[in-house]
Amino acid sequence: MSKKNVEELLIAGGADEKLRNKYDALKTKEEFVALAKGDGYEFSVQDLDDVLRESGDSFESFGNPAKRVIWWQ
Repeated sequence: MSKKNVEELLIAGGADEKLRNKYDALKTKEEFVALAKGDGYEFSVQDLDDVLRESGDSFESFGNPAKRVIWWQ
């Protein structure tokens, strides 16, 4: 498990709208981590929390359809 994998996913999502949309639709961090594992990104909820805190981002979603502002460009 690794914060580096979280960062790689956030970068990939920043470049790929379909990937962003797939993850933005999830309700919980646990669902997010489980889907990421299935996509080859191995990390924990704690790793996700650490990266989001360090970058000043929040997992909260807004809008309809739901969007998050965690994705890196």
